[in-house]
Amino acid sequence: MGDTTVTTLEGRTEAVPHPVTNEAAGQGLLRRLRTPRRPRLWFEILLIAVSYWTYSLIRNAVPEQRGQALRNADWLWRAEHHLGIAVEESVNHGINSVTWLIVGMNYYYATLHFVITLGVLVWLYRSHPGRYAAARLVLFATTVVALVGYYLYPLAPPRLMTGGHFVDTVMVHQTWGSMASGDLKNMSNQYAAMPSMHIGWSLWCGLTIFALARVPWVRVLGLLYPAATLVVIVATANHFWLDAVGGMLCLTFGFAVARVWYGALPYTLPPTPPERDAVGPLLPVKGWDRSQNRG
Repeated sequence: MGDTTVTTLEGRTEAVPHPVTNEAAGQGLLRRLRTPRRPRLWFEILLIAVSYWTYSLIRNAVPEQRGQALRNADWLWRAEHHLGIAVEESVNHGINSVTWLIVGMNYYYATLHFVITLGVLVWLYRSHPGRYAAARLVLFATTVVALVGYYLYPLAPPRLMTGGHFVDTVMVHQTWGSMASGDLKNMSNQYAAMPSMHIGWSLWCGLTIFALARVPWVRVLGLLYPAATLVVIVATANHFWLDAVGGMLCLTFGFAVARVWYGALPYTLPPTPPERDAVGPLLPVKGWDRSQNRG
């Protein structure tokens, strides 16, 4: 905003600054909040820790509603039979017969969900700081809407269905790590299977790796990761196929939130954030080089 000039009685010309209105100040603050900036390590560590603690607290505080969750599971199982996709029991029994494979999947389910997600966040922080905040917003928005799903639609996993013939692979093979079986089951809501955040988070990881990695085989692994996760959540009887659809819908919502807030998808933002000028406000982003999207 330019300054106006006035001529004094002595003939000198002086600049008179325009007053900054509350509306202009608010617009400036909003623009700064919506402009990608370099993340701060201490803030990100604190934010992730507090966010996951809050997510776990809210998820486990949602009423388990066992009766409704079991009825919903029966209905979903019948719907999948009607659609001709009710193959979870066959996959569960088939893979459970191969001990080394199902044991590996138990550990996969218990660990990679966190390890890979944190690994991708660290990679974004280090290599794509200009895209980090938008990609993180996708993940957070996905998780928040999933909490709404847990509250509105309690769902028992296949392994807990009344009269079901699914194998609880963690219990049978005595592997550690699952918050849904064994001694740890009282620490986690057993009836929050819809949507599947194993799918929501793994698909976020896979799309991020595919969009931004330079090495072709790494990009392929990025796509294989959510596909393998889908097989794992079904083989271990922790989810139905349709739980995965719920996870994908939540991720779609997350991308929509980031698109509205930043005006672009995370992967099309510049890899490094705009610099601040000497006064402090962020410089406008002009002419992003789309050819530098991967790195």
